[in-house]
Amino acid sequence: MSETTDTTGEADRAQFRVETIETAGLGDRSYLVDDGETAVVVDPQRDIDRVTGLLDERGLRLSHVMETHVHNDYVSGGLELARAAGATYVLATGDELDFAYHPVRDGDLVEAGRLRLRVLHTPGHTHHHVSYVLQDADGQVHGVFTGGSMLYGATGRTDLVRPEDTEQLTRAQYHSVRRLAAELPARTPVYPTHGFGSFCSATPASPDASTVGAQAETNPALTRDEQDYVDTLIAGLTAFPAYYAHMSPINRQGPDPVDLSLPELVDPAELRRRLEAGEWVVDLRDRSAFAAGHLTGSLGFELSTTFLPYLGWLYPWGAPLTLIGESAEQVADARRQLVRIGIDRLTGMAHGDIERLADGQPLRSYRVSDFAGLADAVAKRSGEFTVLDTRREDERAEGGVRGSMHIPIHEIARRSDEVPDGEVWVYCGSGYRSSIAASILDRPGRDLVLIDDSYAHASDAGLHTEEPDA
Repeated sequence: MSETTDTTGEADRAQFRVETIETAGLGDRSYLVDDGETAVVVDPQRDIDRVTGLLDERGLRLSHVMETHVHNDYVSGGLELARAAGATYVLATGDELDFAYHPVRDGDLVEAGRLRLRVLHTPGHTHHHVSYVLQDADGQVHGVFTGGSMLYGATGRTDLVRPEDTEQLTRAQYHSVRRLAAELPARTPVYPTHGFGSFCSATPASPDASTVGAQAETNPALTRDEQDYVDTLIAGLTAFPAYYAHMSPINRQGPDPVDLSLPELVDPAELRRRLEAGEWVVDLRDRSAFAAGHLTGSLGFELSTTFLPYLGWLYPWGAPLTLIGESAEQVADARRQLVRIGIDRLTGMAHGDIERLADGQPLRSYRVSDFAGLADAVAKRSGEFTVLDTRREDERAEGGVRGSMHIPIHEIARRSDEVPDGEVWVYCGSGYRSSIAASILDRPGRDLVLIDDSYAHASDAGLHTEEPDA
C-alpha cells in the first residue's frame, strides 16, 4: 500500500532527513522532511494517517504542509493534514482556491525549524507550479522537490489544464527544467511527486533516485533543443484517466475530511438486486479467481498496483458502487485507495465465498490462457474467432497480434457492441487490462478467453506484427 524510505545521503543525515511516502497505485510520491524536531510535508495524499503515524512515531512537530501545485491526478490530503496538525498550508499564489492558505511566489523562503525551503516558480505542468529547494541556514542545498516539473528522465505532462494551453505550458516546462539545472548544484538530489507510473508523467520515468547532474544527461528538456522537445512531448501525449477531470475542482474547493470506514455489509439477496438493476458491483479478487467463477453482471478489477487508475478511468462518476472482496481487509484496502481519487460514495460491500454470495444463482466463468495458447488456436482454427487488443493507442502503434481488432480499455464500455459474439480472445500488455475488458464483455453468446500473459510473449509465439489490422 505504501512504503517509506530514507533518501538522504550519509553526510546529510545528521542535519536533515527526507523520507519518501510511496503511493504505488497512482505512481506518486509524497515527502516528509525533518531536522529531528520540526517537519514539513510535500504533496501529501488524502489518507493522511500514513503521515501522522510517522510524525507521532518520531515525535516530530509538523510546521508546514507544502503543495507544488493543485493536483490533477489525486485528491490532496494537504488541507486536512494542515488543519489537523495546526500547520501552515502553503501553495503558490495565483490559483483561485475556496479556502485560506499561505500563498508563496518565486524567491520566497519558508522557514521551519532549521529547514529552509526556497520557492522557485516552475510552470509547465500547471501555470502556477512551484518547486521547493531544501536548504540549511547557511544556504547549502540539500535537495529539490520538483512536483510535476523535473522528473527522472522525463517531465510532467502539459495538457491537463486546458487543451489550448498545452503548447504554452510545454514551452514553459522546458524553461523551468532548464532553470532548475542552471541554478542548482549538480549533486542536488531531485525529489519529484510524479513519474513512477503516474499518467501525469509525459513519458515513462526512471530510475528510483537521481540528481540534477544526472538529469543533465537524460532529461529530454536538457538534452534537446526547445522545438524538438515541444514537438516530441506533444506528439507523445497519450490518453489520461477520465477521473482527472474531477481532481482539480475538488482540490480547489477543499476536499472533505477523509473517511476510511467500511461501507455497509449487504446480504446476497441485496447484492443480486443491485446486479439486476445494473449497478456497479466490483469484484476485487484475483483475475484468475474471477474468471473461474463470478456473479453475473459483476465487474472484475483485481486489487493490485494498477487497480486505482483503471477503475477511476472507467467508473461512471458518482454512480452507486458496491465492492466484493475475499475479506473485509481487502475491501478496506480498496476503500483506502478509492478515497485517494475522491470516490467516497461506497454503497455497500460483500465478502467471503463467492458461491455463498451467488445466493443459489449460477456463476459465470470463462477460460484463461496465454499467447502460446492463442498461437495454438490460430494454427488449428484460423478465422473462427476474434482477437481483441485492449492496449492504448501508443502501444498499438508499435504493433499487435496479426488480425486483431483494437479497442483501448477506456473505450470498451461504450464500444462493447462492436465486439462480435462467439469466441473472443482478449489481450493487453500484461493481462490486467484485458481482465477488466473480459469482465465488461462477459455476456451470454460470447465465449471469452482471457490472455493472462505479457505481450512480450506474443513475439515468441509468432503472433506479433508491426502492422496490425485496425
